[in-house]
Amino acid sequence: MDINSVISEMKRPKSPNDSPGNARRATAKPSKKKAPAKRATVYFEVEILDAKTREKLCFLDKVEPNATVADIKSMFTKSHPEWYPARQSLRLDPKGRSLKDEDILQNLPVGTTATLYFRDLGSQISWVTVFLTEYAGPLVIYLLFYFRVPFIYGPKYDFITSRHSVVHLACICHSFHYIKRLLETLFVHRFSHGTMPLRNIFKNCMYYWGFAAWMAYYINHPLYTPPVFGDDQVKLAVAIFLFCQLGNFSIHIALRNLRPAGSKTRKIPFPTRNPFTWLFLLVSCPNYTYEVGSWIGFAIMTQCLPVALFSLVGFIQMTIWAKGKHRSYLKEFKDYPPLRSPIIPFIL
Repeated sequence: MDINSVISEMKRPKSPNDSPGNARRATAKPSKKKAPAKRATVYFEVEILDAKTREKLCFLDKVEPNATVADIKSMFTKSHPEWYPARQSLRLDPKGRSLKDEDILQNLPVGTTATLYFRDLGSQISWVTVFLTEYAGPLVIYLLFYFRVPFIYGPKYDFITSRHSVVHLACICHSFHYIKRLLETLFVHRFSHGTMPLRNIFKNCMYYWGFAAWMAYYINHPLYTPPVFGDDQVKLAVAIFLFCQLGNFSIHIALRNLRPAGSKTRKIPFPTRNPFTWLFLLVSCPNYTYEVGSWIGFAIMTQCLPVALFSLVGFIQMTIWAKGKHRSYLKEFKDYPPLRSPIIPFIL
């Protein structure tokens, strides 16, 4: 290389990219960031045994950890179609309580290999069907006695109405009560459980239909005598009956508003602006309190022993239900109002 070429090269301006460091940076490959490793899903194995015989009924492999008990019931049904989900009771212990459908598998006190015990609840029927059947029966049966259809009181009384006004008033009140129940079943009640054992419908219908026939026979009998204290007793009884019916309806509306449609959400019921709901301040199940009050009013109105016995039996049964719900509230809600009683303020 001659001297002139060297001088020309020295005079040429240098570009920033001509530096050795930049050259290395230009040729260096950009580093790639490593993607975070995906966490492997831990699947569960679920073994289902018969709660009575301990016989292995089903083994479910690769069950998602977030699967619910309802999902497991559906999987179990695929291998045993005769036991549809509503008929199944799954539990952690053969003699333990049934798991809720919304319980999640990974939240249960089990390992990745879970053992559940199955009990057959028997054939199921929807609550709506049961309620409609057991309430429609008394409505129809009572009217048969009221109109004195043939073969009940004898030919000479067929289709002859009673001369006592209280008999007609009792029929109106009785019919109003069961029509109200039917409408509430269709448009108000939201059931936490969709079904109940089929055998219960026969037991419930025997109770409601049998007492309705017994009451109606005596109240509409040709030899029936009005209450001892006459119109004053009847007016007082009607006031009690209507007051309690309105209170019962108000409580049912308040309970409906606590649970969104299609959910099983449970909340503490509190009084609303409706004065009839203020009984929530003192009892856990004011709907039962008002229900018993309605039948006491009906018993005073008719002065009929079968009505009084029906009121007593109903009170005993509703007290059992109220105590159960009260215990459930206390167990589920730590801040449940301590002043409340199950059904009768300060007493029971």
